[in-house]
Amino acid sequence: MRLGPHLHRIGNDTVAAYLIVTAEGITVIDAGLPGHWNDLVAELESLGRSVDDVRGVVLTHGDSDHLGFAERLRRDHGVPVYVHAADAERARCGDKPKTPMGPMRVGPTLGFFTYALRKKGWRTEYVKEVVELADGDVLDLPGAPRVIGLPGHSPGSIAVHVPLAEAVFVGDGLTTRHVLTGRTGVQPAPFTDDPDLALESLDRLADVGASWVLPGHGAPWQGSPADLAAQARAARG
Repeated sequence: MRLGPHLHRIGNDTVAAYLIVTAEGITVIDAGLPGHWNDLVAELESLGRSVDDVRGVVLTHGDSDHLGFAERLRRDHGVPVYVHAADAERARCGDKPKTPMGPMRVGPTLGFFTYALRKKGWRTEYVKEVVELADGDVLDLPGAPRVIGLPGHSPGSIAVHVPLAEAVFVGDGLTTRHVLTGRTGVQPAPFTDDPDLALESLDRLADVGASWVLPGHGAPWQGSPADLAAQARAARG
C-alpha cells in the first residue's frame, strides 16, 4: 500500500510493517508476522523491486509481532537487522516480562489472535544476530533513519524518524487501534512494560518534523507529532 512517494505499508491496521523506498534501495521498518513475507514480496514486485533491494531491517522493539520475516531476510539474503541494545536479547530469544492484558472485548481480541494465527504468528523466528542501536544514531540505510529512544513499551523501544518520507515510525510506543478493544484513535498500546514511562517518552517526539506518525498497530496517522502525548494521555484518562 503506497502512502507516499517513498513510503509503503504492508499488513493492515491489525499488524503493519513499512518500507522506505529509494533509488539506492529499501529500508524495512519492523517485520510484522512470519506470514507477512508474501505481502513483502508482493509489494516489492509491484514496485519492480525484489528482496535483493532490501538494505536493512530496523525493529522498533523486540516483540514477536514485529520480528516476523526479519530473520529470514538476515539468514537467506544477508540483510542486517537493527534493534536497540536494550531490546537485543528480546529480539534474539523472546525474553520479556509478563504484562497485564488490561481492558479487552471478545470480538477484537479474537480477531487479533485469529489474524496472528493466519499470518503464522505461532512460528516466530527470533533473530540470531542483530546490529545494536543507540538513541541518536543515524543509520547508513536508504532514507537515513534516525533513532529516537522511546522506552516504556519495552526498555529498547524506539521511534524511527525518516525525513525523506516525512514520517516517524513509533512501533508500540502508541497505537491508533487497540488490538484488544477495537477502540480507534491515538492511545497507549497494550502489553506495555512500563505504561507511565511510555507516555512520558512520547514527549520526545514533540520536535520531530513529520506529517506521518506510523504505529505497528492501527491506521497511519497524519498530523503533528507534537500532539501525540496529549492525545495519548487524554485517552488513558
